[in-house]
Amino acid sequence: MKNPFKLLAYDLKSAMKNDPAARNPIEVFLLYPCIHALIAYRISNFFYKRKAFFMARLISQIARFFTGIEIHPGATIGKGLFIDHGMGVVIGETAEIGDNVTLYHGVTLGGTGKDTGKRHPTVGNNVVIGSGAKVLGPIVIEDNVKIGANSVVLKNVPSDCTAVGIPAKIIHRNSAPAVIEIKDYKGRKKSIYNEMVI
Repeated sequence: MKNPFKLLAYDLKSAMKNDPAARNPIEVFLLYPCIHALIAYRISNFFYKRKAFFMARLISQIARFFTGIEIHPGATIGKGLFIDHGMGVVIGETAEIGDNVTLYHGVTLGGTGKDTGKRHPTVGNNVVIGSGAKVLGPIVIEDNVKIGANSVVLKNVPSDCTAVGIPAKIIHRNSAPAVIEIKDYKGRKKSIYNEMVI
């Protein structure tokens, strides 16, 4: 098991790095629900791995009551997870989250109700998921992905892409041309700057 104090220190640094409103690590430790939820998660995960399921769920539900963040004790979470504001975030039992991931409020890493076993998403490293986004099912969100606010993601997203919309569509960082050509209502060709290039 990784050193919990080193993980906490890394989580505090991640919060300081990702939130311009964070003034110092003590303030973050005492006042940020993200940090409280992660501490509770790591304790509940300890019990969950030892099959003390009731104690694990009790701790997670107490943390949910105080923070508004629900992390199932069975989830797998790497270091440096930052949950900005946090209210309404739900992370399911079989969800896997890599390192240095940022989730905004209202994000759900959930299931579709159609799967058994592994039924929640796998999120890679350095992923940013916008507020209100729903990432559902046993899909894979690879490294360096950005998911737009309120998007509903139901399919895998490859590395270095952005997914936006309902259902989410993928925009490749290097494949979209900076200038695209369209036709106006009279059929005349017109070149415009593609603002969707990332």
